Amino acid sequence: MTTPHSATSTRLATATRQPRFNLSPELRFAIVMTGLTLLGLLVGAADQSLINNSFVMWAGYLVAYLAGGIPAGREALRSLFVERKLDVDLLMVVAALGAASIGQAADGAILLFLFSLSNTLQDWAMGRTKHAISALMDLNPAGATVRRDGRERWCELGEIQIGDVLVLKPGERIAADARVTLGQTAVDESPITGESLPIDKAVGAELASGTVNLNGSVEAEVLRPAGDSTLARLVALMEQAQTAKSRTETVTERWKSPYATAVLVLVPLVFVLLRYGFKLSVDDSWYRAMTFMVVASPCAVVISTPAVMLSAMAAAARGGVLFKSSAALDALARVKTVAFDKTGTLTQARMTVARVVADDELGVLALAAGLERHSEHPIAQAVVTAARARSAAPIPVRNAQAIPGMGIEAEVDSGERGSVERVWAGNLRLMEREGARLTPVQDTALRELNAAGSSTVIVGRGQRVVAVMGVSDTLRPGIADAIAGLRKAGVAHQVMLTGDRAEVARAVAHETGLSEYRAELLPEDKLRIMSELPGPLAMVGDGVNDAPALARADLGIAVASGTDVAIESADVVLMKNDLGKLAGAVRLARDARRTVFMNLAFAFGVILIIAPLAVAGHIPLPLGVVAHEGGTVFVVFMGLRLLGHRL
Repeated sequence: MTTPHSATSTRLATATRQPRFNLSPELRFAIVMTGLTLLGLLVGAADQSLINNSFVMWAGYLVAYLAGGIPAGREALRSLFVERKLDVDLLMVVAALGAASIGQAADGAILLFLFSLSNTLQDWAMGRTKHAISALMDLNPAGATVRRDGRERWCELGEIQIGDVLVLKPGERIAADARVTLGQTAVDESPITGESLPIDKAVGAELASGTVNLNGSVEAEVLRPAGDSTLARLVALMEQAQTAKSRTETVTERWKSPYATAVLVLVPLVFVLLRYGFKLSVDDSWYRAMTFMVVASPCAVVISTPAVMLSAMAAAARGGVLFKSSAALDALARVKTVAFDKTGTLTQARMTVARVVADDELGVLALAAGLERHSEHPIAQAVVTAARARSAAPIPVRNAQAIPGMGIEAEVDSGERGSVERVWAGNLRLMEREGARLTPVQDTALRELNAAGSSTVIVGRGQRVVAVMGVSDTLRPGIADAIAGLRKAGVAHQVMLTGDRAEVARAVAHETGLSEYRAELLPEDKLRIMSELPGPLAMVGDGVNDAPALARADLGIAVASGTDVAIESADVVLMKNDLGKLAGAVRLARDARRTVFMNLAFAFGVILIIAPLAVAGHIPLPLGVVAHEGGTVFVVFMGLRLLGHRL
């Protein structure tokens, strides 16, 4: 049977599911232009080698130059006239034209294709900020039933005002921050705080927008308009967090313009020096200057990082770890601290019966299941599931009645003709209401369960307690080994950040081997604590409440079983929900980073050695092209070797 809550959850899940890899018009254009550049290059090169029809050859190269040069030229002009700086786009276009001017159109086409491919790959990861914020905003309902001036009416989200009374039914998502004025209920606050257990709410308790009213009909007075609600602040935090550039982006922006400027300034200087200083002919001076430009063009430099990163990303994807960009891979290589969310990340976000203290365990499970099957509370469902798993058929009960904030009671046949016995299951307050007492063994068990962070269910018959049960969120399989493996991979500092209770956090930290944890945190608390931790910092999470932290961290890592918001906000996604892959991903990222440094050193080394020789006339253009393209092949080969890496 579909409950109101499950139906609402299904609708919300459908509403928030965004196309994660939807291509923007700009990216489609970049892909088409890169493909045309490659096609033109292949046609020109094939014709030059096989058919030798000059018209077909030049037509192919013309397509390659236009398709590869127009986007780069457009960016170069924008940087030149808007930002007033020279960048590598302009250098690549001029270098390609320079190669064509001395009869090496193929080399220029190759330069344009590799540069176009690099830019297209970088653009692929753009737009995830927009997707993440859109998915987060979808947590807001379209509106709510409001009582205003004694009349109930449906209001759009923007029409809700301070002082309005929200009329909330079971399964509805709360539209604005409010305070309960009538009724009792349990609220799922996991979208905002990460709390794994529903929170009981009575008159006077505050409700946060974006959370879900589970099982009670309540009325609540609006405290803040939707634009200033908890969920709205969460969106603002996320927007602010994702505006910060990564260290890799900053470094890249820093070197591109000075390098392009230096080369473009040196080319005419080389020509003037050779023509007037060394008295060479115009043709010879121009030939050497163009050879210098081709050799100095950063073809191998540009492809060094993408070749390595793409290979590493492909190897990681094969192992179940999806990197959304090369910057994410580089960031993981530098990570010194990893912060974990608890619910849904270290745990499975699924309540299970962990312990039953009773003389007759199966009999107690059958009785508890008979009571709890009348409730939709997650703890109740965990009890029913445990009974089913152990083949304990629920005992039929009648006159079942839920007692808000306490539990449930009902009647069963006592075994004597015509007589009934009152049975119940709930918390300590219900036990006291029934006039029952714990035995010393039961009292000790209750204290142990509370200390371990488990929720407890007390089951009784009349004034006699027959069982104490512990219900808790189960850890992910192998999570302790995953934490230990990450430590062996070189990430020594690990901490858990959770909105859950301190007792629960303490127990989970102990079981997983984490020495540090922070509990009872709101999203803004997580951001504050993250700024205090030693960086670079990676955040691992799965929920909506983790989205700002995932975006603010140097690296955000999400498990695929998490919300769409977390996945869109993260830089890395663990597709198989296996945190054990994280240690292997760290090793791969560090290997990739070492390879990038080696490739860049080699590529710049070739330029520094070959460029002066080209100016001196010791390196003819064909040999310069061989050295230049040979360097490109070398750095690509060094990147491709990472495809064999296993996580």
